[in-house]
Amino acid sequence: MKGQLRKGLAFFVRASHLPFMSQLHMTRVAVGCSDYPALEARIATYAKDGEIRFTTRFKPKRADELIGGRLHFIVKHMLVARVQILRFDDRSDGRVDIVCVADLERVHPQPKRRIRGGAIWPMPTRPRDWRMEAASASCRPNSIANSPGSA
Repeated sequence: MKGQLRKGLAFFVRASHLPFMSQLHMTRVAVGCSDYPALEARIATYAKDGEIRFTTRFKPKRADELIGGRLHFIVKHMLVARVQILRFDDRSDGRVDIVCVADLERVHPQPKRRIRGGAIWPMPTRPRDWRMEAASASCRPNSIANSPGSA
């Protein structure tokens, strides 16, 4: 039996891996925001009951896989922040609301080309969290952290 799979076992995945397998992420251009503080102020202004809604014309085809993923914001051709996607709500005018947690997370800035509409990508290629970057920089020795080539 060693080296062989019993019939029916090929489709089982560890439960600890399930939350990460189907997550996808989206991008959205933060039109009118000049930098991260402007985006942060806009999110705080429109947040209601810990949620914020972003209106879009069409529901993504893979909407079920996007729930639990992140909506990343592009400001001046850079990914700068993200929010968690909670659900998609249909509106009476035919549009769709992307309902997200109103807690804006800063990410390590990453260049991003101009997009048309929203882009969807799998989890392994998402940008690093800003806090994780800061934590890893504080753990490095001063000679490395302060060197000109470190970022």
